[in-house]
Amino acid sequence: MTQTLDRLQAALESALGEDLLALKRERGEITVTVAAGRYLDVAQRLRDGAALRFEQLIDLCGLDYSGYKNQPWDGPRYAVVSHLLSQTHNCRLRLKVFAPDDDMPLVPSLNEVWASANWFEREAFDMYGIIFDGHLDLRRILTDYGFIGHPMRKDFPVSGHVEMRYDAQAQRVIYQPVTIEPREITPRVVREDNYGGLH
Repeated sequence: MTQTLDRLQAALESALGEDLLALKRERGEITVTVAAGRYLDVAQRLRDGAALRFEQLIDLCGLDYSGYKNQPWDGPRYAVVSHLLSQTHNCRLRLKVFAPDDDMPLVPSLNEVWASANWFEREAFDMYGIIFDGHLDLRRILTDYGFIGHPMRKDFPVSGHVEMRYDAQAQRVIYQPVTIEPREITPRVVREDNYGGLH
């Protein structure tokens, strides 16, 4: 495993050069971070480079780093992480890019490099509001068309903004403001002397 990672790391450093902002080896895999402006070009080199040949995009997801590890985060808030597979070399790679603008998170679409990015990018757009420049059909995929906001952002309220229910009088589904009152749930502590048969 170590030899495979050593070979992969050497191939990545050679192929990506200055485009490689960070390379991290952890849990038997490598994560590389690149700049948003070089993201598409790097993806094409990862797919087409003879020493790399990452033919398959397995997964792509958005991340919200605000409050990362329950601490203040000093850096761009939104990131996109892609999980790649090289069947030729039997190895995996994690590709990370940060959106430079927190107010309008924007990164290039990988759809022209790996067609499987299509729905993954739509999901990241829907859940996090990350815009994928060049995506041909960037629209919501999991939430309703009229949904407001992006539910996986850490500042999105847990109960949401609106709820939907069937109204028997109107005989249709209606939308209304959330009627659930926020509350803090504190677990009940059992403090009986003979609890569990212990004396």
